Amino acid sequence: MTDPQPPDIDAALVAGLIADQFPRWATLPVRPVELQGVDNRTFRLGDELSVRLPSAEHYREQVAKEQHWLPLLAPRLPVPIPAPVAVGRSGRGYPWTWSVNRWLPGETALAGGVGGDVAFARDAAGFLRALWAADAGGGPAPGTHNFRRGASVAVYAAETEEALAALAGRIDGAAAGKVWDAALAATWTGEPAWFHGDFAPGNLLVRDGRLSAVIDFGTCGVGDPACDLVLAWTFLDGAARSAFRSTMGPAADDAMWARARGWALWKALITYDSHVPRVRAEARRVVGGMLAEA
Repeated sequence: MTDPQPPDIDAALVAGLIADQFPRWATLPVRPVELQGVDNRTFRLGDELSVRLPSAEHYREQVAKEQHWLPLLAPRLPVPIPAPVAVGRSGRGYPWTWSVNRWLPGETALAGGVGGDVAFARDAAGFLRALWAADAGGGPAPGTHNFRRGASVAVYAAETEEALAALAGRIDGAAAGKVWDAALAATWTGEPAWFHGDFAPGNLLVRDGRLSAVIDFGTCGVGDPACDLVLAWTFLDGAARSAFRSTMGPAADDAMWARARGWALWKALITYDSHVPRVRAEARRVVGGMLAEA
């Protein structure tokens, strides 16, 4: 049996689902957000709400996870995160549950151009320290809900090795291999901690140059939080990268940074030839910078 395929996830579908299931919001305008993610499609509902729908079968587990855990995490964090308001059910050909959340104002860090801003970098590190310190008891371990984020980087060894072979002659394979081997050798022995799982500039909102909210916890979980540090290579530069690392302090030791470097390398290698120009450009910048650093 093949996975169910949703209809086109557009404003008309969302408006219909809202009218059917939440008639109190039926008169509110529905508008797609400008920067869409891969796992979900997000729409603004009026001025104070947002609608978030999984884009494919393998993202559907994220809805129940976010609905349950985000209200418990929110009080422990220094800036707002999505606040679930309601859960929608399948309908109008759309096959999965979906979420209505409070709208969080701000522009993405990507749009805000704060990659070199020291204050933003310190804010980002402060958020991670608070998240990692939150009580992890009973939290979701790495699994299909988050594509094994929080597990050992060795989970992605086969993909990394295949990518290195495919890119032979186009990148410095020896330097990349050293970065990857160091990540595999930096075994994690700590206690499970909460992690965001996709701590990327598109999921970090800013106002007046400061971190104002963090969104999209679809790949969050409890395990090794090293994956959250990839922002150091994917977005931050210069003094901002140094401030990020120094603010993390003892929460992230050298072994964790080595694993984080491996996470960043894996993702960049497998998207090096992405058909999405923005993703491809970022991957090539990350690989180039990381290997020059190595």
